[in-house]
Amino acid sequence: MTARTIADFTAKLPNGEEIDLADKRGKVLLVVNTASRCGFTPQYEGLEALYRKYKDKGFEVVAFPSNQFGAQEPGNAEEIQNFCKLTYDVTFPLMAKVDVNGPGATPLYDWLKQEAPGLMGSRSIKWNFTKFLIDRDGKVVRRYAPTDKPESLARDIEKLL
Repeated sequence: MTARTIADFTAKLPNGEEIDLADKRGKVLLVVNTASRCGFTPQYEGLEALYRKYKDKGFEVVAFPSNQFGAQEPGNAEEIQNFCKLTYDVTFPLMAKVDVNGPGATPLYDWLKQEAPGLMGSRSIKWNFTKFLIDRDGKVVRRYAPTDKPESLARDIEKLL
């Protein structure tokens, strides 16, 4: 079966429990690969602000910590959760740490990269805090670079809500 929407995938929570992303059907999602020791880490603040502003309208941020870029996410699940909560008061879902590139990449990220290639058609994720906007039907609408600040996505999110 070829995946057609984000609902065709599962993800793991930090405790190892698998969740069905079909449960997110009907929501606008921003899927982000994150890291706690990156120059872009302060974007957690902007992501949380977007989540709080739009969550009651059906928006959710789904973060996937990854240690693939400069080993900037070395912590275990508990350390990552604590850092995000204590430093940025993150309340949106943090998933288990994943690979976003290479042979060990999670199938969700393989699909995201196929649906929304990067600059000049690149299929790989270049760095932490690459963002994918997903519409209520589970389709990828747009890919954003790590340098795109979360607050700059508000207009695109509002169009989908």
